[in-house]
Amino acid sequence: MTSDNRVALVTGAAKGIGLATAKRLYDDGFTVVVNTHSELSSEQKNAFEESSYDFDLVVGDVSDDNAAKTMVDNVFEKFGRIDILVNNAGITKDKLLTRINIDDFKTVIDTNLVGTFNMTKYVMKYMQKQRSGSIVNLSSISGIHGNIGQANYSASKAGVIGLTKTAAREGALRGIRVNAVAPGMVRTDMVEAMSEKRQQEFAESIPLKRFGNVSEIADAVSFLANNDYITGQVLTVDGGLTI
Repeated sequence: MTSDNRVALVTGAAKGIGLATAKRLYDDGFTVVVNTHSELSSEQKNAFEESSYDFDLVVGDVSDDNAAKTMVDNVFEKFGRIDILVNNAGITKDKLLTRINIDDFKTVIDTNLVGTFNMTKYVMKYMQKQRSGSIVNLSSISGIHGNIGQANYSASKAGVIGLTKTAAREGALRGIRVNAVAPGMVRTDMVEAMSEKRQQEFAESIPLKRFGNVSEIADAVSFLANNDYITGQVLTVDGGLTI
């Protein structure tokens, strides 16, 4: 089956890495369904409609079990298959560990880890019937090495790695591959919000002396999604920051 007949679902794809990944998979020839947490603004809708990318859209909160199931069921009912799932939806609520309240800790875990679990669970059920499929989860170098001020985020992304490896073992029984990408410092809204001085300090600590671009993360996702003999792996894309 060619990529032109296959369907990819990308969560958290209104902007940033998610949107770049949706565009890359579309360019690869997939029918692409993008998930957004809430309805798009008028500006976002116009941008989608005026672009050369003909995406389908599903709206819902991945951390909500019922919403996740409904979204996955709707995609399958419309297209009859789901070949690639990219679990990108994620949030941050950064503070030092002793200052994080329990609600902020749980909210990050719910979106980043529980949301990944929910979508994986429901998509994998369809992939098991197909006896094929590829799932790529977005983790982070913070989930591998930790990061000051990101106890909740690091815990969620470390959990994503554990979930990835277990899902890969279980998925392999039915021809399903599951991998993860762990980005480093990438030019997203979060990075752009830093002061110029702080950005320069971070860039100096990276061997390649620059932040990554969202398209470079999308390239890594596409590689893992399309390589039929890689599973259970975490691909770090960080410019050498964690060498």
